[in-house]
Formats: sequence, C-alpha cells, structure tokens
Amino acid sequence: MKAISYRRYGGPEVLEYGERPEPKLGPDQVLVRVRAAAVNPVDWKCREGYLDPILETVFPVITGWDMSGVVVKPGASVTEYAEGDEVIGYVREDFLSLGTFAEYVSAPVRTLAPKPRPLSFEEAAGLPLAGLTAYQCVVTVLGVKRGETLLVHAAAGGVGSLAVQIGVHLGARVIGTASERNHDYVRSLGGEPVSYGEGLAERVRGIAPEGVDAVFDTIGGETLKISANLLAPGGRLVSIADPEVVTYGGRYWFVRPDAEDLTKLSQWADQGVVSVHVEKVFPLEETAEAQKLSASHHARGKIVVTVPEK
Repeated sequence: MKAISYRRYGGPEVLEYGERPEPKLGPDQVLVRVRAAAVNPVDWKCREGYLDPILETVFPVITGWDMSGVVVKPGASVTEYAEGDEVIGYVREDFLSLGTFAEYVSAPVRTLAPKPRPLSFEEAAGLPLAGLTAYQCVVTVLGVKRGETLLVHAAAGGVGSLAVQIGVHLGARVIGTASERNHDYVRSLGGEPVSYGEGLAERVRGIAPEGVDAVFDTIGGETLKISANLLAPGGRLVSIADPEVVTYGGRYWFVRPDAEDLTKLSQWADQGVVSVHVEKVFPLEETAEAQKLSASHHARGKIVVTVPEK
C-alpha cells in the first residue's frame, strides 16, 4: 500500500512516500480503507522526536493518528462495524509505528466512531483528535456549565474552534483569543474574540471584569501564567501545551482515544452542534508540505490529506 513514513527523526525531509506492507488485522480491530487523514501538531512533533521520552518508536513509522474511511473487513471479535461502514478514528497506538497516512489502517474498535453523515470525508477526518481534545478538556476536565465564562486560547485553530463550539453548546459564554483576521470566524462559532499578545489580560478583564470560570490553554508559557491570573475564585484551568499548569493548580491533559466520547462528537456533528473548517487539502504524496503548514501555526481550522480511491 502507499503510505507516508519516516525511518529516523528529523524535519519534513525525512518523510517518504512509497510502498509499505498492508497492516495485519487483529481480532478487535477493523481494517479501514483510509479516505482522508488530518494533520495535527503532534504529527510533526513525533517526527522530530519530541515525544521520544514517553512513546516507544518502531521505525519505520507511518505518520498520523486521525482518519476517516470505509470499513473493508472487521476482525474476528468485532460486532460493532461491518464491511462498507463509514467511520472516523483517533487511531493512536501505545507506541509509534503504524499510523493513518496510508491507504489502509487496522484500527482498534476503541478508537472508532461512525462518520458524521453531513460531513465530507475531509471534514470528518479533522474531527477525532481535535474534537476529543476539546471535548475531554471542556466537558470532562473543566466541567463547564451553563452560565459560566470559558476562555479558549487559539480559538481559530483546529482544537480551539471545536472548544468554542462545545462551550457555546453547553450554554457558556466563550471568550476566544485569535488574531484580528480570525475575529469574524470566532464570532461565527459563537465566541467573543480578543486579540492575543501584549495587553491580553486587560482585554479579557474588560469584558469579564470578575474573571473567568474556566480556561482552556493551548499555548503555554506566558499565556498560561496570564490565564491563571484571570481566573475567578474557584476557577479551573487545563493545558494541553504546558505541564507547568500544575503549579497553578490546573490539570495537564493528553487526549486519549475514547469511542464513547468520539461517538458523542459524531452525533453532535450530525445535529449541527459542531462543524469542522478545513483550511487546506493536500494529496497524500504532499504530506511534508501539509506538516510544514501545520508547524507554521497560521492555519485556521484543520489541514487535511486525502488518500485517492483506487
């Protein structure tokens, strides 16, 4: 099968487009013909070796954890899916080896959910990792409730845009940091945009003088420190970018595969509660360019790679 892989850590130049063996099908796995795979920052971070301290790596590594596609064959123990079913998945193994930027992936059922019917394969591929990250942080960790104020950083990005939509659906007032060119986009999601950078604290206090009830940090560093000081009494803080969040009484979170959570997101997409904005689509052989764009931090929403049908 055609796939994108790398044999050593490094920059985009280590990515190779070529033939790799088709994956074996385990008893609790589903063989999926991949139609699209979304690029996430963790992809190039894995490629450059940043996750080596926590994840075993078996080279060559097929990159990617997100995908949408069609079931080719269910494993012997699988009753949830049948041939022809359209699915989405956050297909993260406990080590780096067999990813989703390939014609086929064997995905454990614990990583899958039905594909939302209104979404294209490209849009659906952008939902699993970003959506689960947003859902688990906003719903599970922060426990955002109706009437509360939620501050979301990088609100125009893949994770942030979904966090804004989820917060709004839960009945929260959502403030989202974004560049000025993305303010209208944040408003279209139901959020109140503020520009990031110098003076951020004053701008947030200007519209939430008593502070915010919850902060979803996707940036870390100085932004995290500012966020901690913006919390109202009893406020909650979670970060996916900076483990130092624990020093401020917050929680550091790394998204985990969860079929129940992903199914809820798929249902919300069916109902129009959440949508996925695709900024740019690349063919599989141009994955290196897609990862470069992701690393630039200038994309709105998601970057997606398509796998052509045979």
